[in-house]
Amino acid sequence: MNRAHGRAILLPPATMLALILTCLSALGQSPAAANASTPVLVELFTSEGCSSCPPADAWLQELDSSQPIPGAQAIVLSEHVDYWNHDGWKDPFSSSLLTQRQSDYVHVMGLSSPYTPQLIVDGKTELQLTSADQVEQAIVKAAKPAQVLISIGSVSVEGGSAGVLHAHVTADGSAAKHNADVFAVIALNHAESQVLHGENGGRRLSHVAVAQDIVKIGKLEKGKTFNGDYQARLKPGMDPENLRLVVFVQESGPGEVLGAAEQRVSPSAK
Repeated sequence: MNRAHGRAILLPPATMLALILTCLSALGQSPAAANASTPVLVELFTSEGCSSCPPADAWLQELDSSQPIPGAQAIVLSEHVDYWNHDGWKDPFSSSLLTQRQSDYVHVMGLSSPYTPQLIVDGKTELQLTSADQVEQAIVKAAKPAQVLISIGSVSVEGGSAGVLHAHVTADGSAAKHNADVFAVIALNHAESQVLHGENGGRRLSHVAVAQDIVKIGKLEKGKTFNGDYQARLKPGMDPENLRLVVFVQESGPGEVLGAAEQRVSPSAK
């Protein structure tokens, strides 16, 4: 790449997406079967200002909805970086904190530079969406028994829009080999944007599990259990029915993700 923040050199978008979806679907798994599968955190660093990103966004939505990998429950996050904002379009979902998270991965993994779209699987495997086989293999490899089992209690919102989200989080560290951090992410289940300018100008883009923030909520000590009540005030205008809470435990660095879980807002508890 010839710039500090670049883009992956992708297969033609339609070809790349078709190959990956065909490869994943061939493995065959019903969404119901995912309930007994190992959670695997799949982070997509993306931007509405990058013309290579919409096919990756579409792939992530398909992965989230179809859950086609046997033995794996893909817990996905769209993490919108802000370094494309100077190229004619300011991504409304972008955040400097997410850009920093990607930069931290680049540093820890010894990569030359950040780029979009970029996948990070379970905090330890970095991928470009150029090979269906590599993506499949990385997720399958990550779908081993989790070191930390995470449970999220009923997620409720008091006060509706601009209210306060509440949840109880438990993480069992009895099998963990190292201390780790506990993170919580409020994400939009679905988001759309009409892009007016930049490389995707004129396109209406769709996203899934759009991270609004990634917050450290505690420390998990190896051999012990983390129990904590999590609460966060929602941004004005947030629809509680369009939210999910993702919790994951990750070694410092950022390092390997030891466990993950997600939960939607309970409709009866809003």
